[in-house]
Amino acid sequence: MRRRLNLLRSRRTLSSQLLGLQLLIIVAVLVVISGLSLAQASATFQREQGLRVQSAAENLAASPTVRQLLPSAQPRIRSGLQGAVESVRAVSGLDYAQLTDPDGVIVVATDPSRIGQKSAAEGAGARDGRSWTGLAETSENTALSPNASVQSQVPVLDADGRIVGVAIVGREYPSVWARLGQATPDLLIYLAVASVLGAVGSILLARRVKRQTMGMEAGEIVDLVRQRQAMLEGLKEAVVALDPSGRVVLLSRSAHDMLGLPEDSVGRDVEKLGLDDRVLDVLRHPSDDGDQLVLTGDRILVFNTVPIEAAGRKVATVTTFRDRTELSDVESKLDISRTSSTALREHIHEFDNQLHTISGLVQLGEYDEVERYVDGITEHRERLTSTVTDRIDDLGVAALLIAKIGAAAARSVTIALDDASNLPRSSDDGSRDLCTIVGNLVDNAVDALLEHGTPDPVVRVRIVTTEDRIDVEIADNGPGIDAPDVDKVFEQGWSTKGTSLDGHGFGLALVRVVCRRGGGEVSVGERVEDGRRWTVFRASVGRDER
Repeated sequence: MRRRLNLLRSRRTLSSQLLGLQLLIIVAVLVVISGLSLAQASATFQREQGLRVQSAAENLAASPTVRQLLPSAQPRIRSGLQGAVESVRAVSGLDYAQLTDPDGVIVVATDPSRIGQKSAAEGAGARDGRSWTGLAETSENTALSPNASVQSQVPVLDADGRIVGVAIVGREYPSVWARLGQATPDLLIYLAVASVLGAVGSILLARRVKRQTMGMEAGEIVDLVRQRQAMLEGLKEAVVALDPSGRVVLLSRSAHDMLGLPEDSVGRDVEKLGLDDRVLDVLRHPSDDGDQLVLTGDRILVFNTVPIEAAGRKVATVTTFRDRTELSDVESKLDISRTSSTALREHIHEFDNQLHTISGLVQLGEYDEVERYVDGITEHRERLTSTVTDRIDDLGVAALLIAKIGAAAARSVTIALDDASNLPRSSDDGSRDLCTIVGNLVDNAVDALLEHGTPDPVVRVRIVTTEDRIDVEIADNGPGIDAPDVDKVFEQGWSTKGTSLDGHGFGLALVRVVCRRGGGEVSVGERVEDGRRWTVFRASVGRDER
């Protein structure tokens, strides 16, 4: 039974719902039209019949017989007035006619039951010589059957011009039911024609709507919208869809959060949402190069934009993106580990050579030389380690610098830590941010030296801690940065080594993000020292934020 009810509900198609709605509208319109028609018919009836009763009353009052006999007429006493009254009623086709004396008492009437009664008060002015035509009450009335009449009262004057009575002629006002009965045939015709037109229009409209909705019924569309919303809320990846004009048509909750968009973003032009130019460019223009990395605020986002086409034309642009900030932090840690691993592998080869040397000296019996050789190696390692650890107490930054110094030495690049450097221990977040800043700036300097084949390449590192901030300075004696490129070095995707698709162009941009997040800034400049030109990167972060 329940299944049958569900089937019956499901059979209420879009066309049947539209037809039902159309019929309801038609019925409502007909009710309103009926009321207006009744009001208009009442006004027309009163206007037309008012002219007729006025004319008949004037004829009755002007009749010589009436003017002669009315002054002496008495109620219920037969006279020639009865014939005059009946004649006027018959000729005019009206419902009643009557004559009253100057006091308003009816002395002659087509309705004998009215003789001797007082005439209606509405036309009392006729007794003073003023004619009156209007709606008069003839008996107890109701809303549907008013029992009123359109009546005219005209004074009767004798030969001397004195008022000797009043001539009254009237037409009974039809009831509402009578007027509805007269209008029913026309209303039924209107209803039939409107129903046919409404049914045909509903069917055609339903077919057009179904073509536009790919054959889905209204309930299916509602279910689809709910499913889409649930899917969007469940996606960890953010989704933004734009129509060809750049208006936002779809936006997931994660996209709101990642881009910091207002709640009313859907339906607005994407260029009016306050987004970065780089983000706008990615959202508006699909790329054949796949994922695109974009820095926005303190987030690193990976965008993928694809065009949606239908019937050979572009109907939308859909962009999915995810937050890569946490992944970048992990990559920074892995880079430190990778650098350390590389340094360890290089040390292993170096240790192998040193062990082979020691083994050969032992085989030659040069034991004193073995001792001096081992002391020299130990002193070199201790000197390298102490140079860093005596000035850098933060273990993460110290380990990074030791690994970078060893890796750079293997590539014939010298990394020197300034004697004035000092760095106390930092929090986990602070240490990670400093590793990101130092690691990227050092790598950038080493790569620049190797890329241009600088003779005697040197990178100088200076880390100074003050009461409220930490200043990092990385200088190299490479070829420097061209003046037009000084303002571009910290832009995302800009690099002299390739494009962002190759993984380049984000190190310095990431440094700027980390510095600004820590309440500092990063800049690049030049200075001349020891007869050489140095390219200097200066970065700072606040200590109170560490």
